[in-house]
Amino acid sequence: MRTTIMAIVAGLALCVTAAAGDGQREYISAAAGTDAAKLPFSNGVRVGNTLYVAGHLGLDPKTQMPPADVEAEARLVLDGIKATVEAAGFTMDDLVSVTVFCPDLAQYDAFNRVYIGYFNGKFPARAFVGSGPLIRGARFEVLGTAVRTQAPAEDRAAAR
Repeated sequence: MRTTIMAIVAGLALCVTAAAGDGQREYISAAAGTDAAKLPFSNGVRVGNTLYVAGHLGLDPKTQMPPADVEAEARLVLDGIKATVEAAGFTMDDLVSVTVFCPDLAQYDAFNRVYIGYFNGKFPARAFVGSGPLIRGARFEVLGTAVRTQAPAEDRAAAR
């Protein structure tokens, strides 16, 4: 298999497969025809108001390798998380828990410089875990859980 776990970068189309009814699973996967679509997992699974986001890597879509710049890689991985979250109808601010795996804890500050720009206001709970080597030599693998909050009262009223 040519490709391994990779990040969904901004602009990469996502497919959403839904089952009817509340409590059913909705699968968020890479678009058919992409290398990522050949992998044996979904980028996210929604059950009710909860979205489980699979681990994403920040790989350059052309080379399938991490970029030389650590902050560019952090942007790619977070763009992939954002694309999955938004494909399911959530926002980055709906994330309640994020786990970051990183083989080199010296990259903590560089990751944080990028991470801070993906949220408005409060941040999700987060673990930044020292790990062994990641696939394709990635510096970061990020996964998370999002819970959709109720729409503001004015949005609910307008929907009626």
